[in-house]
Amino acid sequence: MKEAKDYFKFLVEEIHSTTFATVDDNGLPETCVIDLMLCDDEALYFLTAKGKGFYDRLIKRKFVSLSGMKGLDTMSTKAVSVKGKVCCIGKEKLDEIFEKNTYINEIYTSEESKMALAVFKIYQGVGEYVDLSVKPMIKRTFSFGGENVEKRGYEITDDCFLCGKCIKVCSFNAIEEAEEKYKITEDNCLECGNCYSVCPAGAVIKY
Repeated sequence: MKEAKDYFKFLVEEIHSTTFATVDDNGLPETCVIDLMLCDDEALYFLTAKGKGFYDRLIKRKFVSLSGMKGLDTMSTKAVSVKGKVCCIGKEKLDEIFEKNTYINEIYTSEESKMALAVFKIYQGVGEYVDLSVKPMIKRTFSFGGENVEKRGYEITDDCFLCGKCIKVCSFNAIEEAEEKYKITEDNCLECGNCYSVCPAGAVIKY
């Protein structure tokens, strides 16, 4: 998987129930479990009832973060996190959501009961995918809706004199040996910071 649409499809079809985080009026985080109902190439869609505090927070803040994971245990886990801007699109896509997620009909059993629902769209943001089921583990970042991925993590500069201490403390095999300086493979780095802590030359920089 490389593009946002691939991670969206994985979230909707293989994870589905995810943990959402929003911020309340006191600036404190609140979480809830929300099903991701639909996606397209540039957005994720979910719904909630208009009477809920979650709905009020979405309308006020217009921003959300979410995480979902799939796996039987930690070392078989694939996880996706997304944060971005969200907007209410009312009843748009509501019929499609009910058609593709038929279990919802057991919760909202009549057209009258559906009046409480509003569909939301996450349309611009960034995300991260982590796969611990393979060795070395894989970590990838992605963006959507015109957002840019902010550079994050560690890099080894030209001050490296190849002492090898960083390689010894890296549990993820994310550091490659080279003739002039070592190199961190971004897709395999979990950002633990061990290399940064032990480098005697201060050659590891943090973004």
